[in-house]
Amino acid sequence: MSPYLRIARVDHWIKNIFVIPGLLSAFVLGYAHPEFNWLLLAIGFASICAIVSANYTINEFLDREFDRFHPTKRHRAGAQGDLKAHLVWCQYALLALAGLALAALVNRSFQVTAALLLLMGLLYNVEPVRTKDRVYLDVLSESINNPLRFLLGWFLVTATVFPPSSILISYWMGGAFLMAVKRYSEYRMIGDAAVAGSYRRSFRKYTEDKLLLSSIFYALNSVFFLGVFLIKYRIEFLLSFPLFAVLFVWYLRIGLKGESAAQAPEKLYRERRFMAYVAFLAIAVLMLFFIDIPVLRVLQEPTVR
Repeated sequence: MSPYLRIARVDHWIKNIFVIPGLLSAFVLGYAHPEFNWLLLAIGFASICAIVSANYTINEFLDREFDRFHPTKRHRAGAQGDLKAHLVWCQYALLALAGLALAALVNRSFQVTAALLLLMGLLYNVEPVRTKDRVYLDVLSESINNPLRFLLGWFLVTATVFPPSSILISYWMGGAFLMAVKRYSEYRMIGDAAVAGSYRRSFRKYTEDKLLLSSIFYALNSVFFLGVFLIKYRIEFLLSFPLFAVLFVWYLRIGLKGESAAQAPEKLYRERRFMAYVAFLAIAVLMLFFIDIPVLRVLQEPTVR
């Protein structure tokens, strides 16, 4: 059973950390539902992990022919021919059903969002749609999982209020930035356009320049909508904007490295200084929820001479 457990990619559950900002935002903005409790929180995270593993299960199996062209992914169980189709689809069905059943115990909004996360996995991986093969759409369709994770965190706390669209768009574009940098780093690492195109069809129309420029485009959109959200709710959040700018630039720097952790974001913990900075940024933003700086109001309102 080892190959089947590996394709569920339990080590990638760390990416579900993107659920936490949605959860904390609902709390801090005062939308917490009285029925929220730690048991529902545990059930919700178990549901998300099951659905994510379902998506990973079919991802590796359906990518098996393409992974054989990748320098490291060619050693995966699927690329080595160690997987049987009926067992893969059985595992997918069990994980998907378990995830949706657990989601139903949380609330309706959470269950619908969980179902959308599962659907995006199918659209991303399965023919005839298979968005991962389509230039730019590959990045945009995979990164939409970020705002879905934000929503899942939000709906763990409240099911009666929808979060601001500005933060959802920022989250989506931020995810697209991360994914474009990952593609850029991967493309550079392969070092051969023909081999890269055989591994991932979207690479047939990408170039290093296109991937790098698209990542900057996504970053600009992300910080713009983040600014809209921050200034709308608390002008004090404006002080965190330069910190977010450093975060984007630092991650791009990581992506430019030869053996970049951006190719496998679940291994970013190895970038200890970067992770320490992320923790510092999270604490700084949390503190700004509770610190009032009246002098900043001059940036919002006209001043009478």
